[in-house]
Amino acid sequence: MERFLTIQKRGTVALPPDLRRRHHLDQPGSQVEVIERDDGVIELHPVVTVPADQAWFWTKRWQAMEREVDEQYADGRGIVHDSGDDLLAHLDELATDHG
Repeated sequence: MERFLTIQKRGTVALPPDLRRRHHLDQPGSQVEVIERDDGVIELHPVVTVPADQAWFWTKRWQAMEREVDEQYADGRGIVHDSGDDLLAHLDELATDHG
C-alpha cells in the first residue's frame, strides 16, 4: 500500500484512521519507533507498550518458560480442561496422588 502524507507546520504527520486502527495506534499516547536507514528511507514501526503490572510476562525468563510450555504442548504432553472446575479437580487429584 502506498500513500502520501502531508507534513504539517510543526513537523507532525497524521496517519490515516484505518492504518492507526489496524496497527493499534488509535489511542492517545500510542507510540511508533522511527528508524532512519543509511539509504535515506525513514521507517515507522508500531510499538505496543506494556503496562507496568504486566511487564513480568515479557521478561526473558518468563518468555523462555512460555516457549518450553508451547514445546511440551506441541509434543502432546499437555492437558486441556473443558472448564475451571475440571482443572481444579485435576489439581486436587495430583495433590492426593503426591501428597
